[in-house]
Amino acid sequence: MAHAQNRNRAQDRSATEVLIVGAGPTGLTLACDLARRGVSALLVEQAPALFPGSRGKGLQPRTQEVFEDLGLLDAVHAAGRPYPRMVSWENGERQGEWDLVGRAEPEPTVPYPAVWMLPQWRTQELLHDRLRELGGEVAFGTALSGLDQHPDRVEARLTGPDGTGRTVTARYLVAADGGRSTARRAVGIPMAGEQVDPRPALVADVEIDGLDRENWHCWPKGPGGALLLCPLPSTTAFQLFAQFGEEGGSGEGGPGDGGPGEEPDASAEGVRRTIAARTHLPESAVGAVHWASAFRPRAALAERFREGRVFLAGDAAHIHSPAGGQGLNTSVQDAYNLGWKLGQVLRHGADESLLDSYEQERLPIAADVLEISTRLHRAGGVRAGALRRGPRTEQLGLGYEDGPLTVELRPGLPEEALRAGERAPDAPLDGASANDASADDTPLDGAGARRLFELFRGPHVTVLAVGHPLPPLPAGVRGHRVDGGVAEQAYGRGLFVVRPDGYLGLATHDPADLPGYLERFGLR
Repeated sequence: MAHAQNRNRAQDRSATEVLIVGAGPTGLTLACDLARRGVSALLVEQAPALFPGSRGKGLQPRTQEVFEDLGLLDAVHAAGRPYPRMVSWENGERQGEWDLVGRAEPEPTVPYPAVWMLPQWRTQELLHDRLRELGGEVAFGTALSGLDQHPDRVEARLTGPDGTGRTVTARYLVAADGGRSTARRAVGIPMAGEQVDPRPALVADVEIDGLDRENWHCWPKGPGGALLLCPLPSTTAFQLFAQFGEEGGSGEGGPGDGGPGEEPDASAEGVRRTIAARTHLPESAVGAVHWASAFRPRAALAERFREGRVFLAGDAAHIHSPAGGQGLNTSVQDAYNLGWKLGQVLRHGADESLLDSYEQERLPIAADVLEISTRLHRAGGVRAGALRRGPRTEQLGLGYEDGPLTVELRPGLPEEALRAGERAPDAPLDGASANDASADDTPLDGAGARRLFELFRGPHVTVLAVGHPLPPLPAGVRGHRVDGGVAEQAYGRGLFVVRPDGYLGLATHDPADLPGYLERFGLR
């Protein structure tokens, strides 16, 4: 009953603080983050339901850390699995095995070192469940048809499931509506891109008989191009990926062999023919086809990520090749970066100039990640080692060292030292530590925390005093002191402002540097 009431309110609202267009991973992550900050947000989605496909199935280590903070990592881990080993097939026989992604054990500073597999549709379901737990909902079947910007608001025209139009007023609008973003076009932000690969590809979710679910199966020498079948957790299905247009398939073998000029057939019959043409499996081994899509890999980047009160995030701002598993993860990071800044402006009175840092921080990251995924795609075919991924794809090393909110004031640091702008690492609280305290020195929730990430969890700013007295702090700032242990080894000594998105903003030895810096976030 409560969920139905929330849906009705979402359909009927005429004013909100933030209007989010698009309920993919980007929009859902942002809506969850805003909901826990007490920010009023309306999330609208043109489709009648969540996206049904497995497309972005790899959750990088940094994304898992975000989901821990948002309160859904346990569900993500329960529903997913580590990446299986690849196995090659040729002439109906198994060949060698190899790992597409590196295997690593958790470390004190990196609790989730490996990419985690979960179909995109399931990730979105879990985000949607979390949003409803936080009191939010999605207005499905609701499309953005136009918008007008004013100095203090955005007026958006929406069309509902029954075709009825209405106008919603918002302080800000976030375009998370994909590569063909209606909102991006409405504000006139250009998007420059290139075709990563002229060859078309087919991706689908299918039921398969006759293959084990312990391996990711690939046929690298299939006629017309490689074909892969990956078992998907949370389902009995496999994800199919097939390239088309390679010289090896002349078309003489019939439809599906991927000869030059052949376009993928995304119908159920076409998917079955493609699998039968390139593998040892007969068409009868292919059961239900739950979802299928044909595409040409493309990379594109918006010229800017903000126009007035409208922000671009996710695929509306950058489009990636699927190689390297970067698109969904970069999109989640966009939302995580923007959410806390909107919260500080709307709930804590921070100056609106804080929102300028969104584009200044995220656009260079998106450009860098686009270069990674494009290079991985062009590295070659599916063979042992050709598509292996590494530390750069995990997104743990991406940070904001050159960003406008980064202030490093500790002189004489060694080259390997942790610096402001970098990800704040996890660590067990194994040193001598003091209780958490706020402005009036009263204990805060988190006094029983066993890890730094437990201290950081939530919408607050944290001041971490490592080998240093903890000074008085403004209301709303969580403070914690730790001496020695892994934390001091990882951070070095000093006072560290940990932003709500888990990056180091300020690093200093002088408590007098804290008030002016925290004031930028509306914390006085």
